[in-house]
Amino acid sequence: MNKAEIRKKIIRARKLKNLKNYSIEFETIFRILKRLKNKGKIIGGYYPYNYEVDTFNILHGFEKKNFIISLPRIRKNFQMDFFEWSIENPLDINKYGIPEPVSLKKILPDIILVPLVAFDKDFNRIGYGGGFYDRYLKKIKKVKKVLIVGLAYSFQKVKKIPTNNFDIKLDLVITEKSR
Repeated sequence: MNKAEIRKKIIRARKLKNLKNYSIEFETIFRILKRLKNKGKIIGGYYPYNYEVDTFNILHGFEKKNFIISLPRIRKNFQMDFFEWSIENPLDINKYGIPEPVSLKKILPDIILVPLVAFDKDFNRIGYGGGFYDRYLKKIKKVKKVLIVGLAYSFQKVKKIPTNNFDIKLDLVITEKSR
């Protein structure tokens, strides 16, 4: 299957599932990051959209542990950056219908929680096809070391994701089955 076919199939499956049975708990992610001995304190999260893994409890858990939280904001030319955000802060809706922080404080995350449509055993991912995360990850990796963590439901795993030179691999994927 090509990327478009995989994307269509998995988005449809994600929409039809009862996702209440598929949550990822903050404690699971925090335990995995501790095991990796990750010292980063700036989290790049995302606002869940189109049946993606819900990140609110996850981001709230990091905030309670004094991590700095940031969310992406889309810019011109399919670019994005991360801006500081707190659970109490307001959000604006962008042209894609996705809430974004209103903050003007741009920051570079140490750990980026990446939404995805599908992934494979080699940590390749498919997003929605705009390339926003691939461009951002390529840019930030030139400036600092960053841990790229995909958040997905286990049923989003596919046998093989077709890749090209623009695709940036994840460092790991955490699902509801991760321990």
